[in-house]
Amino acid sequence: MTIRLPLLPADPAAPFPPAGRALRDPNGLLAMGGDLSPVRLLNAYRHGIFPWYSAGEPILWWCPDPRMVFDTDTFALPSRFRRRLRSSLWQVRADSAFEQVIAACATSPRPGQDGTWITDEMRAAYVQLHRLGHAHSVEVFDGERLVGGIYGVAVGRMFFGESMFSAQTGGSKVALAGLARVLSTWGWPLIDAQVENPHLVSLGARRLPRPAFLAEVAQWAEKPDLPGSWASHVAPFPAARLADPGPA
Repeated sequence: MTIRLPLLPADPAAPFPPAGRALRDPNGLLAMGGDLSPVRLLNAYRHGIFPWYSAGEPILWWCPDPRMVFDTDTFALPSRFRRRLRSSLWQVRADSAFEQVIAACATSPRPGQDGTWITDEMRAAYVQLHRLGHAHSVEVFDGERLVGGIYGVAVGRMFFGESMFSAQTGGSKVALAGLARVLSTWGWPLIDAQVENPHLVSLGARRLPRPAFLAEVAQWAEKPDLPGSWASHVAPFPAARLADPGPA
């Protein structure tokens, strides 16, 4: 069966097709083409749309239904893991190693996945967004060794998670928990986790119907941005602090 998709125009500021026109199979496929310029990427995220494609494919744009999200104010690590974390010497930082995090996400093996969707083109685009103050990472360090991290895009008070990795068991969980704790203290309610998988569900992600998700995005993405690097807004803190409820 041939799938006919809208082809995005050359103008990076051109509007995307309405998300309601996305395909049911594959779930959420909305459009193709265009580029990964900052203008187009920020326009996409502002409307709940993200790029996801493999090397050799055209750029594909998605808005699945339902959407997986984490609630920042109720996010909690599993109790057994929290007990172990109380004695951890790991440290959580923000925007101190963005390029290392995205490189690790691109090269970390994934169960059932051959290769990576984080192509060189994608990496370069998000590094540029980071340098412009729109893409951010939360990192977990054991001394000066990076053991976990997560990165994504912030628009207004909405955070769109892209990928995370662990170099030591639990590193990505701590990075996600650190991100949720920071965002909760800032009053950012949601982390977009995009597409459902068992790992996200095990960490507490919930399904949100696309209309409800887009309504949340419309509300929170219009809030004032937090400018610049998060390193100036988030002081490094012990990962052990995430074992207990409360501000980081």
